[in-house]
Amino acid sequence: MNARFLVHFLILFCGLVTHPTASRAAESAPSGTRPNLLFIIFDDWGWQHAGAYGCDWVKTPNFDRIAKEGVLFKNAFTSNPKCSPCRASILTGRNTWQLEEASCHNGLFPKKFAVYPDLLEKAGYTVGLTGKGWGPGDFKTPGWERNPAGPGFDDAKITPPAKGISGKDYSGNFEAFLKQRPTGKPFCFWMGFTEPHRAYEPGSGLRLGKKLEAVKVPGYFPDNDTIRSDLADYAIEVEWGDQHVGRALRYLEEAGELDNTLVIVTSDHGMPFPRVKGQIYEDGFHLPLAMRWPKLIQPGRIVEDFVNVRDYAPTWLELAGVPIHPQMTGHSLVPLLRSASSGWVETDRKIMLVGKERHDIGRPNDGGYPVRAIRTPEFFYSHNYNPKRWPAGNPETDFGNCDASPTKEWLKKENGFYYQLAFGLRPTEELFDLKSDPECLHNLAGDQAFEGKRKELRNKLDEMLVAEEDPRAMGNGAIFDTYRYLGGRSKGYETWERKQKGLPPLEAPKKKGSKQ
Repeated sequence: MNARFLVHFLILFCGLVTHPTASRAAESAPSGTRPNLLFIIFDDWGWQHAGAYGCDWVKTPNFDRIAKEGVLFKNAFTSNPKCSPCRASILTGRNTWQLEEASCHNGLFPKKFAVYPDLLEKAGYTVGLTGKGWGPGDFKTPGWERNPAGPGFDDAKITPPAKGISGKDYSGNFEAFLKQRPTGKPFCFWMGFTEPHRAYEPGSGLRLGKKLEAVKVPGYFPDNDTIRSDLADYAIEVEWGDQHVGRALRYLEEAGELDNTLVIVTSDHGMPFPRVKGQIYEDGFHLPLAMRWPKLIQPGRIVEDFVNVRDYAPTWLELAGVPIHPQMTGHSLVPLLRSASSGWVETDRKIMLVGKERHDIGRPNDGGYPVRAIRTPEFFYSHNYNPKRWPAGNPETDFGNCDASPTKEWLKKENGFYYQLAFGLRPTEELFDLKSDPECLHNLAGDQAFEGKRKELRNKLDEMLVAEEDPRAMGNGAIFDTYRYLGGRSKGYETWERKQKGLPPLEAPKKKGSKQ
């Protein structure tokens, strides 16, 4: 047995015995009860777009209710601002660079990693899933018999108010799950919306009552009607999800389970717009998060502490009285939930890591930039390991790592300041003062006045990544490029590929009734 393996084994073994939350797990639930768990996750919902965070043009009364009757987190973060890596982190309690092939979007989910729904099921919980669990990607080839988030409940359908919104009745499926669950057993249910993921029905926001003048446009976009209308279309999809949150609360109340259930509402990453989704800036990895469980959480609290999606799994296990799995590197949020305080509760929760490898891929330089970053209350520093890689995909393949949208098309035509913010190559280092520049528009990495802070954060980033055995920090970053991509290729990539091979461009499909 080599020394490196022995050290790693001893760390895991000691984790079984000395994990700070494992020792108190059996006493975590008040009065010996185990809460039901309803985990509600939006797909691509930005943290700032909720009434509880001060937004007045996206209406979220049901999320706001959970925040008012429970706790609102002001600094919740994903470890990777793409769908499948974030969801893998939620399920396993690990940062994405600790998840091998699951670190990348649209890849494989290795069976070697334990997931909290399985652990809770073994401990007597009834488990279910509706909508989007882990994905996109392949979980069957590695040996999973079902989605790692749980068995599916997707029979109920509904007529949505706009094209692009799913016809799945998420809350109706949750009601069906409640009716069939065994009496006396706690449950763990994952409700995964596919909203406000694109595509949208153009103009649906205006059609359903949104006013363009009310929309707030972030500083990394130009303020015009095209962008405002696109944001309005996004808003009505957020509001559709919020309606399902309200219906789920009603079904819990009708079943007599509302106050026995820890309700969690969050997102996987920021909105599906250029420079946000899949990008390492504040609005890409900052999440909305609120939790309600009156048996433990005092209502009306607002917590500043930094929390990460990998903290969820150890929290649910501790509340259920289940030992924290030694693979999990997140830290339970139970002390934050128990506390009667608002503001900063735990003094050591003032630093956060975030990073990403590829998004989607057509050819090597289309895979997005490999980057790691560190966030403190005042500053954000990022290190780009390959400045020659296009962050949103190569211009020749139409920036295939950025979702198609009216906003994307406007920025491509502008081809100036906003285009560069969204699609341009990233420098090796970026540093932002979040107090004066929360949208990360002014890079201070080359400013001598901030050189001390840059060095401090770079050293701390390296130190923390080495402690987590991140291959990028350990000199083995090339391994991420060997992980398979299982998704489709973008139309832009297919056009580029045919051009390289000297083939004619693909013909657009003929519309029904058009001339031949």
